Amino acid sequence: MDQKSVIRLSHCDKDMYCFFVPDQCPECGVSFSGKRLEEAPVSVPSPFSNGHKEPCAFLVASTDDLRDFDGSSDLHTGISNTSGTVYSYTRRGVQREPQGWERCVCVPLVHTHMFSLRSQWDQYLEKFSSAHTWDPACHSFDEESHNCYSFSLMFINCVLATQSKPALSKDEFTRSFVLPRIKRASKYMMLCREISQKHFYIVDSTHRNSGQGPSEDDDSKNK
Repeated sequence: MDQKSVIRLSHCDKDMYCFFVPDQCPECGVSFSGKRLEEAPVSVPSPFSNGHKEPCAFLVASTDDLRDFDGSSDLHTGISNTSGTVYSYTRRGVQREPQGWERCVCVPLVHTHMFSLRSQWDQYLEKFSSAHTWDPACHSFDEESHNCYSFSLMFINCVLATQSKPALSKDEFTRSFVLPRIKRASKYMMLCREISQKHFYIVDSTHRNSGQGPSEDDDSKNK
């Protein structure tokens, strides 16, 4: 699903989301020509990244462009190396992909100042991925217990161990690092679908200073 840039502007005590700045207010019909908006149009940042340009990161991509991050699409996870190749575990074993992850949710794993870890990242990732644990001839892929997510999280915990840091449970990692980003991506996709269908998404200006789309707590009317 190709994405246009989402724009937010305010007028009539409303926040209006659209793909372009209209000539007149869709709420009251007043022309914007020669008039000063209550708030200048701002771009709503996209929650998606090109995974091949995000080194040393945990990545989540949708396997279904038509149901992209809508809560029903299947998601696939992987780990990028320092040059942007993405390692992910599938039924065929570990895949090393230089392309195909151009639109995904990204969780950075290494700060830019962590030079020592960055210099060893590719070696760690390659060695981990080559283990018998991920060889289809030794261990079969299992959707519940031996999958792309367990591959990614186990690698993260192996790296944490080299740093003498405690391991993260699946629930902890998901709750703290993954779920907030997935929710934001889902809201953003909902916003884009609404705009595509109705040209505008309009809510009361409760999020005027956030630069984000409507939240789960919105009880405003969609027009």
